[in-house]
Amino acid sequence: MNNQRPLLIATLLLTTLAFAQNSPTPPKITYLRCGSLIDGKSDLPRKNVVIAIEGDKIRDVGARAPSGSDVIDLSRETCLPGLIDTHTHVLLQGDITAADYDEQLLKQSPEYRTILATVNARRALDYGFTTIRDLETEGASYADVDVKKAINNGVIPGPRMQVATRALDVTGAYPLVGYAPNVSVPHGVQVVDGPDSARKAVREQIMYGADWMKVYSDRSYRVRDDGVLDDIPTFTLDELRAIVDEAHREHHKVASHAMALNGVHNSVEAGIDSIEHGNYIADADLKTMAAHGTFYVPTIFVGAYVAEGRAAAGAPVWVKMLAIHEDTFRRAMKAGVKIAFGTDAGGFAWTVNPAKEFAYMVKWGMTPAQAIHSATSSAAELLDWSDQVGSIDSGKFADIVAVPGDPLADITVLERVDFVMKGGEVVKKP
Repeated sequence: MNNQRPLLIATLLLTTLAFAQNSPTPPKITYLRCGSLIDGKSDLPRKNVVIAIEGDKIRDVGARAPSGSDVIDLSRETCLPGLIDTHTHVLLQGDITAADYDEQLLKQSPEYRTILATVNARRALDYGFTTIRDLETEGASYADVDVKKAINNGVIPGPRMQVATRALDVTGAYPLVGYAPNVSVPHGVQVVDGPDSARKAVREQIMYGADWMKVYSDRSYRVRDDGVLDDIPTFTLDELRAIVDEAHREHHKVASHAMALNGVHNSVEAGIDSIEHGNYIADADLKTMAAHGTFYVPTIFVGAYVAEGRAAAGAPVWVKMLAIHEDTFRRAMKAGVKIAFGTDAGGFAWTVNPAKEFAYMVKWGMTPAQAIHSATSSAAELLDWSDQVGSIDSGKFADIVAVPGDPLADITVLERVDFVMKGGEVVKKP
């Protein structure tokens, strides 16, 4: 019996060692100490809140940091959920005039444009936008799918992305246009005509990685004598309905570039999920949007940014559209339409901070809290990602930003994000 004791002890030691080696490493917990917290849900901030981060998720809000734990001190900052921009173009570098747009499609290769897109994705993240919906590549095919893939695989830094790939429009309605009939030029969209062609394009884009469909529903804008912004609709109602039906059948949503009377009306009638720009929306269509939960993504700043340049290039209507847009925005709020933050970044240079949009929203009637909600919980709802992002809650991704001030008192503070965490990883700090 005594001879077996050393063997038994050795066996126990080996078993204990093997168990220790196979035991999972305790998860690392990081704590953020926020001087003030705007959680994306409430209109009121909370003071002196500690957030516990485990891995890439929020473990607890209102935690207590044990002595000796890893604490990031943001006690002089206001913490918010990572911001969400629901209308961007990482493959575009600004297109105030047609010449700007033609230059990119004719003189820059898709490969070079994709390299620039990776820089823009990093810029979006540095500005505090941890999630974006990128609404088409403007002639760069499916490059947005690869940018998204590279971010998800950790190859390049950037926000979480939903992408719309090529977008859809009809023959003769979208650049490049104006070239001689014998000169073959690229298009900024996938050109489709007729319901069957439209359905096929939806299937093709989904096959190659589109999360959203995007359609251009109007063009050629003019202000009527009664002040209504009029347009020429692109798709027929049958074509739009075919696109929406096919996308919804495959559990995808549709965004519509619709700036004026007919484009908006046809989009709403067809069951579009979000109206992009919406400089003029009739009261009846606002009522339908509110009843159906159709989102409005107003992209105010880009209109102001490009107005003078486009007027100088021969389209003075763009200056008149600003006042019309403000009236529409105020009527949309009064009608109870859901509004999500979107900037059209890429329509203006990515060196300009997209957070400038917030100041316009507040100037046009939103409270700072409403503007923040539009870029957090409301934007997450539009993307169907409310269970992942848009608010600071246990179980959601640890996408958190901080600013050196109070955005509820001065919304422009959001243009000075100095701390960014995406998925528990700090990518920018004061």
